[in-house]
Amino acid sequence: MSTTHAHTNRLAHETSPYLLQHAHNPVDWYAWSDEAFAKARAEDKPIFLSIGYSTCHWCHVMEHESFENTEIAAVLNEHFVCIKVDREQRPDVDATYMEAVTLLTGAGGWPLSAFLTPDGRPFYGGTYFPPEPRYGRPGFKQILTAIAEAWQSQRGQLLESADKITAHLDQASDSKEGTLDKGLLDRAFSTLVRIYDPTNAGFGGAPKFPQPTQLSFLLNHYYQTGETQALDMVTHTLDVMAKAGMYDHLGGGFHRYATDVKWLVPHFEKMLYDQALISRVYLDAYKITGKTEYSRIVSETLDYVLRDLRDPGGAFYAAEDADSEGHEGLFYVWTPAQIQQSLSDDQARVFMAYYGVTKSGNYEQGQSILNVTEAMDTVAKQLDLSVPQAEVWLKEAQAKLFDARVKRVRPHRDTKIITAWNGLFISSLARAGSALERPDYVLAAKTAAKELLARLEVDGRVMRSLAAGQVSGPGFLDDYAFLIAGCLDLYESTFETTWLEQANRLAGRMVTLFDDPANAGFYLAGNDVETLLTRGHKPEYDGAVPSGNSMAAVCLARLARLTGNVALTEKAESTFKFLASRMQASPIGLTTGACGLAFWILPGTEIVLASQLDDPNLRLMQQALHRAYLPNTVTLWHPSSPQALAIEALVPMVKSMKEVDGKATVYLCENFACKQPVTSPEQFSAMLETLSKARNKRP
Repeated sequence: MSTTHAHTNRLAHETSPYLLQHAHNPVDWYAWSDEAFAKARAEDKPIFLSIGYSTCHWCHVMEHESFENTEIAAVLNEHFVCIKVDREQRPDVDATYMEAVTLLTGAGGWPLSAFLTPDGRPFYGGTYFPPEPRYGRPGFKQILTAIAEAWQSQRGQLLESADKITAHLDQASDSKEGTLDKGLLDRAFSTLVRIYDPTNAGFGGAPKFPQPTQLSFLLNHYYQTGETQALDMVTHTLDVMAKAGMYDHLGGGFHRYATDVKWLVPHFEKMLYDQALISRVYLDAYKITGKTEYSRIVSETLDYVLRDLRDPGGAFYAAEDADSEGHEGLFYVWTPAQIQQSLSDDQARVFMAYYGVTKSGNYEQGQSILNVTEAMDTVAKQLDLSVPQAEVWLKEAQAKLFDARVKRVRPHRDTKIITAWNGLFISSLARAGSALERPDYVLAAKTAAKELLARLEVDGRVMRSLAAGQVSGPGFLDDYAFLIAGCLDLYESTFETTWLEQANRLAGRMVTLFDDPANAGFYLAGNDVETLLTRGHKPEYDGAVPSGNSMAAVCLARLARLTGNVALTEKAESTFKFLASRMQASPIGLTTGACGLAFWILPGTEIVLASQLDDPNLRLMQQALHRAYLPNTVTLWHPSSPQALAIEALVPMVKSMKEVDGKATVYLCENFACKQPVTSPEQFSAMLETLSKARNKRP
């Protein structure tokens, strides 16, 4: 049945799921385009710029309250040229105007609402505005009227504000370099200790974000120093998150963040990048502790993405929304009656006791968010059951309720394929597949990487995203850096030389497109795309994902160590110096860069395996290698000829590293000193065991 809409605007011709959500607003929306700016100049109107993303709750609220309101739309259409931007497709536009609004108001977020001159200079802004004054915020209609009047009667003041903000944006992009100093790592650790929540885990108060880049840094710091407090902070946080409402106990995967200090009530959206980054922390913690609970969380999280966010071609969708049927979290919450309808009495009582489901509920209208409230042995004792019997009934209940949940109306799924986020997930799949001996994960990672290179690289240029079969435009620094990281992790998981070749090729393109030839650091946007207010934005700080400069530095450092390429070495060094100057000011704002700095300046290890492809000891050595947590290690495989030609062309130094007596042989160099080669898997495992211990705990 066809649907008739009262309004249709230009966004109906876009491919972004977020822009399409606004295609039937009465607002006369434009996408970010020359056409919109030309109209603003021709009609001498200010621009209203609205930036959001498809799974943003308050973006939906503002759309419903204001952009679907015909009275407000009439004011917008009469006095402004209105531009709608998907921040996930245009992170450069988002970063530029987010910085401007933060300078204007002291805060930022989404939806981002900015008012611009016809040439794009911002003079006023904010985030969510209610339609009428509320929550201590001015009403949107009130703001629109005031700005429209000021544009006519006080334009000089608005233009003066625009000039000042634009000047600030130019100044904000300095490229000074800092000193590569281990003290930066110690300062980051001490700062995280200071803000850690020892009662509830995680950092700071509500809302509670998982902060996977900071947790990864703490695991790295434990490895480098043996500081057990770093490990304890991570395991405490992972244990709490795995039991809390942040985790989807039926379907796997993590929600975006918790709204309360106890991690119970999440904001229910699920993002691809969270699944990638959080699962990696659990995997690394599993390698360090051997705790099988962590490997279970890894598998369930990756399985969720493979099941629910996978494109038919093998790449991965961006996100799932928090809302369904107009209510946040409705897809995920339960009442006792809903549970009892699907389960036997025994299954229901075990399930409700374990997950804290009660008649009064812990959410809205008697609904319960699943969270583990008691240990299984405690539940079994309370119900006068054996632990094995309780576990069987719980597992049966989980399967039945998952099947029941599948029949519910699902939250909206953003089917946009974003190169950067796919790169992150490829890394996590490859690492987990090799560590957990899940060849299906490695195969999925390879399939996704091939899909990206086939569909999202056009004429040698990586593109940002794919939606409705169309690419959105040139990729950004993070698209290149995260995809390079995925290729590197695929190489070290499979030892297929093609992935190292791809990483090396993409790194060369990244430097060409994003490098600042006069100063250190990389720009967010390439030198082949439009310049906004300034090209000067260089992503420095980690947010929900690692910063582009941090990941670029890490990838260049890994490639430099793997290949011995002098140019890559010099570029990695200068990028770390660029990041170091920022670490001085914000020790915990660049924890991905801090992990990279530890890799770069602290003792490292290079391992080369030389063997025939079918040597049974090669697999044993690979298994031992992939099970170990070795953040400062790079690995290469030197196969017997003719397979050796490709890796020898890329890494000439491996030519001399050959099998000894026809046996698989390991060459290990640590801190610029090489050890005697070994041919026994047992000897190699012993070497790895020593390497994988925290440094101050080694014999």
